[in-house]
Amino acid sequence: MKRLFRDAFIATLPIMVGYLVLACAFGLLMNSHGFSVLWVFAMSLFIYAGSLQFLAVDLITGTSISLITVAITSFMINARHIFYGISMLDRYKDAGKKKPYLIFALTDETYSLVCTGYKGAAEEEHDYYFFVSLLAQCYWVVGSIIGCLIGELLPFTILEIDFALTALFVTVFFDQWINSISHFSAITGVVCSIICLLLFGATNFLIPAMISILVILSVAKVFKRGEE
Repeated sequence: MKRLFRDAFIATLPIMVGYLVLACAFGLLMNSHGFSVLWVFAMSLFIYAGSLQFLAVDLITGTSISLITVAITSFMINARHIFYGISMLDRYKDAGKKKPYLIFALTDETYSLVCTGYKGAAEEEHDYYFFVSLLAQCYWVVGSIIGCLIGELLPFTILEIDFALTALFVTVFFDQWINSISHFSAITGVVCSIICLLLFGATNFLIPAMISILVILSVAKVFKRGEE
């Protein structure tokens, strides 16, 4: 287990750097709206949804926002996780008691690392994925608490600090590219996203892009099985 934990820690170092910075921004934002460390801890522990947590601050503090609007907005922001989950059906099939947490903790960055796979023994695979998921959430929780405490002690501006999320996505993408033999999935994701961005615009491209990626990868998997 120590070796698996060490491997997971090394693999999640890029996530740690990005999450600590981004989560600090979330903690600072929460503090600026008058929320205590307990609220920050609870949101990062139970919601753990990155961009939705940032938006949730405005949704919670807004006086004219209905629950239906909150529900629809939350669904649209996190709808991509439906496709993440579908693609993980085979990989998490025999995860046993770890499966509920693996599903809950499947963020964008965790998904990217899990897609890379585990190069060790097959029976250790789910333990490795569990440590990857757990460490990533720990980084987020700790970072958000640190940010809130900094907001309590020091005057701090959060302007543009959320760009860390974009930088993190780029870092994880190139890490996956370097460690993967086949780049078909990565190329498919980039091409589909660019095409859908041009066709549907910046506010509406995410769902069509995810559907396109899912269809192409599913068809490719069917053809690959047929050849075998």
